[in-house]
Amino acid sequence: MSITPDHALEELLEFGRRFGDGLERLALRGAPEVGATARDEVYRDDSIRLYRYRGESSSNSRIPILIVYALVNRPYMMDLEEDRSLIRGLLRADLDVYLLDWGYPQRADRFLTLEDYLQSYLLHCVDWIRDAHGAEKLNVLGICQGGVFALCFAAMHPERIRNLVTMVTPVDFHTPDNTLTRIARKLDVDLLVDTFGNVPGSLLNATFLSLSPFRLGSQKYVHLADNLQDDAALANFLRMERWIFDSPDQAGEAFRQFVKGTFQENGLIEGTMLIDGQRIDLRAIRQPVLNVYASRDHLVPPTASRALRAAIGSVDYQELEFDSGHIGIYVSARAQEQIPRAIGDWLRAR
Repeated sequence: MSITPDHALEELLEFGRRFGDGLERLALRGAPEVGATARDEVYRDDSIRLYRYRGESSSNSRIPILIVYALVNRPYMMDLEEDRSLIRGLLRADLDVYLLDWGYPQRADRFLTLEDYLQSYLLHCVDWIRDAHGAEKLNVLGICQGGVFALCFAAMHPERIRNLVTMVTPVDFHTPDNTLTRIARKLDVDLLVDTFGNVPGSLLNATFLSLSPFRLGSQKYVHLADNLQDDAALANFLRMERWIFDSPDQAGEAFRQFVKGTFQENGLIEGTMLIDGQRIDLRAIRQPVLNVYASRDHLVPPTASRALRAAIGSVDYQELEFDSGHIGIYVSARAQEQIPRAIGDWLRAR
């Protein structure tokens, strides 16, 4: 069937009407709500908060687990909405879920170091949960950069960790397919931190988006035109947009340490990373480890994550490969069904 100029013009005018209509609907919507699951703040220290999520069961048999998220994004991606919430899935798997929210660094926080984050904030949260449950050791789920923190903490404090789950966590930062590392290795991080103090989250976010400019840029807005009349699809889009652009600034000194120690020096693999004067030796991790990674991850390539197997000292190591990208592992329907259940089953077996 050939398309005549008149038919093409009619299609274009109809698209314009629908798009204009949709933009009016978009303008009338308020800010999208995020965080679908009820929770209680149980501990705070400076900008950080420790939350405990309310599950349907209050059974004492629930297994405590602490989620350690990244500094560079907000953790409500784990609980974006009712039907896209890994936290709800973990609760249904009969886990007692805690989450460490790092908050938003203020100007005075520019001198916070990795020692402050791991040896103060994270350590105090771990000890608070251990005391609350009368437990010698705690299960930890580290996600992305938070997984790096969890690995470092487990290496430094093995007596406090029972089981360790890592999700989309980079370990070998120098794999050939790591585009983000190729950018970070050229970065004059000293000049950046000395200039800005705290590193602007918007600057980092622009860097992440540039790694997949078509899919994360123009393509999603073209697809938006098809969903402007669908309230549910529009709400999902706005929640995701809120998360993508809700990027906290990064405490300058901690950012300097992290970029140098991981991206530039590959310190986890080389054994050169220092925190609080202690060399991080991943071979000290002898606890059971479950490593969850995404097969199509453009931020943390599977090769960067699978390097964990050879780097740690544990003989109880398992991998769970999930067919998705870096974001899909949080929000896809299959992820909601499979990943929390797999984590719960793995923990109960230990």
